[in-house]
Amino acid sequence: MSVGQKNAQLKSKLKEIFGYNQFRGNQEQIIENLLAGKHTFVIMPTGAGKSLCYQLPAVIMQGTALVISPLIALMKNQVDQLNAVGVEAHFLNSTLSKSEIQQVRESVLAGSTKLLYVAPESLGKEENLDLFKQAKISFVAVDEAHCISEWGHDFRPEYRKIRSVIDQIGELPIIALTATATPKVQQDIIKNLGIEDATVFKSSFNRPNLYYEVRPKIESEKQLIRFIKKHKGKSGIVYCLSRKTVEEIAELLNVNDIKALPYHAGLDADVRMRNQDAFLNEEVDVIVATIAFGMGIDKPDVRFVVHYDTPKSLEGYYQETGRAGRDGLEGHCLLLYSYDDIQKLDKFNKDKPVTERDNAKYLLAEMADYAESGLCRRRQLLHYFGEYYEEDNCEMCDNCTNPTPQFKVDKEVQWALEAVEATGERFGIDHLIDVLMEQPNDYIKSYEHNKLPIYGKGKKYSEKFWRSLYRQILIMGFLSKEIVEQQVIFKLTEKGKDFIAHPYIVTLHEDHDYSKTTLEELEKQESSVATQTKAYDEVLYDLLRNLRKRIAKEKGLPPYVIFQDISLEEMATTYPTTEQELEQINGVGRGKVIKFGRPFLEAIRNYVEEHDIETASEVVVKSTPSRSKTKIYIIQQIDRKIDLEEIADSLDMEFSELLDEIESICYSGVRLNLDYYINQLLEPERQEEIYDFFRSSETDSIDEAFEDALAEFEDEYTEEELRLMRIKFISELGN
Repeated sequence: MSVGQKNAQLKSKLKEIFGYNQFRGNQEQIIENLLAGKHTFVIMPTGAGKSLCYQLPAVIMQGTALVISPLIALMKNQVDQLNAVGVEAHFLNSTLSKSEIQQVRESVLAGSTKLLYVAPESLGKEENLDLFKQAKISFVAVDEAHCISEWGHDFRPEYRKIRSVIDQIGELPIIALTATATPKVQQDIIKNLGIEDATVFKSSFNRPNLYYEVRPKIESEKQLIRFIKKHKGKSGIVYCLSRKTVEEIAELLNVNDIKALPYHAGLDADVRMRNQDAFLNEEVDVIVATIAFGMGIDKPDVRFVVHYDTPKSLEGYYQETGRAGRDGLEGHCLLLYSYDDIQKLDKFNKDKPVTERDNAKYLLAEMADYAESGLCRRRQLLHYFGEYYEEDNCEMCDNCTNPTPQFKVDKEVQWALEAVEATGERFGIDHLIDVLMEQPNDYIKSYEHNKLPIYGKGKKYSEKFWRSLYRQILIMGFLSKEIVEQQVIFKLTEKGKDFIAHPYIVTLHEDHDYSKTTLEELEKQESSVATQTKAYDEVLYDLLRNLRKRIAKEKGLPPYVIFQDISLEEMATTYPTTEQELEQINGVGRGKVIKFGRPFLEAIRNYVEEHDIETASEVVVKSTPSRSKTKIYIIQQIDRKIDLEEIADSLDMEFSELLDEIESICYSGVRLNLDYYINQLLEPERQEEIYDFFRSSETDSIDEAFEDALAEFEDEYTEEELRLMRIKFISELGN
């Protein structure tokens, strides 16, 4: 079979079973690698489609894929969703009766089970090992693989034994998957699973649909209630550090007419399960939880995540915020920050072994730095995971939408870098600050760093100033950090070395001083994701959501297992009235059409008839005659900040054709924000130059102005760049 035929077969299965028209990111290459029998290591953010990377190969390959998963709730979620699309999947865990276990065993031995989910604790049990040895196992998937590392935020000792058990079953391909792994944790996973020859697929950790916000913890209860009421009727998670706080906050929300339930390890297992199911089934809007809740919970439509208490690490924070907006739609991540929380957590660590205590202290310092810094939140998070984010303004965090004051430095950056160089690139931030601030401690003297020319050069500045400066120039790429013998040290990058030789002015951001903020000021500057104009029919969308909820209740399934929000949005955009049309909706495969399609089609047909809406191959809504199915799809994708090339590919269009459509939308009066795309192409000054040209143009015709711009700038800008800037100009000033 040729490569082209294989790709076509994969895409056909993708649509037929899972309802998707295209693979996302590295999914296709990952699947091909696993199908070729190679070890595979996948680092992919929550919501980017990790599960599909092993679920589709499991369906295609002969035998049963063994999936090692850390939580019973996660297993049930995955199995429900697979069964809903017609894939036979089971789990083996303590919730099953003896007769149910026997049925699963028989199904596996018969070869009809395509995926079998097992907890790491159950993996090595004698009766399970016997089953795996007798069955035809296609491969082993290790989900939430960061649990294998002591440097990970969810360390599980049982994960350390996985490789020895696999060796007893036979020689099998292994795919390890994680959503959060620093470079150190990545090395740990590869080493412990013995997959040094694995092909590594690392996707960007950026979640462009998530809005990150930090607010000081002032009158936190009042803030929390105001925030949740602004998201009325939407699903959300509130994370607290203690069980006591969980109970108190859940009670507070209910008293204030917000449907909420608690979730923590102190509750009886059946109560926990009932509360979790109530959240998944949309019987309550909010779950208030300790971090015991949510690892791998596959609920795609969580619209907000609030950290009522400061988390223990940035890695944990990223993992927990990643539970918002897994369907690619909006997600708001709010952290209520107090340095008191950091100090409390530090006290809890005092009885730990020295190495563990030092590591925990470092993680807390990183968390405090993130919260207090004025730098783009997205840039800080991505840097933590070893990824460089080039944009100065992500437009999707509070530091970018409401920036702190900036200040310029040059010699101060040079001194900071010279301190790293002069001390041999062997020390961390505390030691370097002591050198710059002329701290005559014994440690400094033992290395004779008090005799260095750089010693004391920065003593007129505060420790806070130097800490902030080091943090910012690290993220800007002047320095890199390494962990050596449990110590974090700074090293100069090429950019840093060049700066020492040829310094220039650098712009930095002031840190937040939350001690001076009042609740009144917070309410004045309260920032949130800008309300987007909905391109779909909101009345029909609500009708379909209510129908989904009723059907889900009848069938005992979470609503998103029936259809996800993103599929309902598309139904409320294109009005499918036949099975064939419904099957074309993103996320709807043949299995779902047969299983759940009829009542949705009936509801849409009735709605279309009632509201006198025309449907054809190019759907036209009478109330908005200019918006065809294609145009509405484009508006939706731009709302979600999808790259224009990706939109063009999904519509099988040339890029210039897509620009024609976008121009048509723009000329009809719809305001489109393409800044997320244009900012990748053109520096702000270059954008300003083109913008100013359009503004000063004397002609009344925008097309004539464009022709003049082409002549004026000749080969300096491409035609596509000028067209994009013309769209930006019309959108901002005319629509």
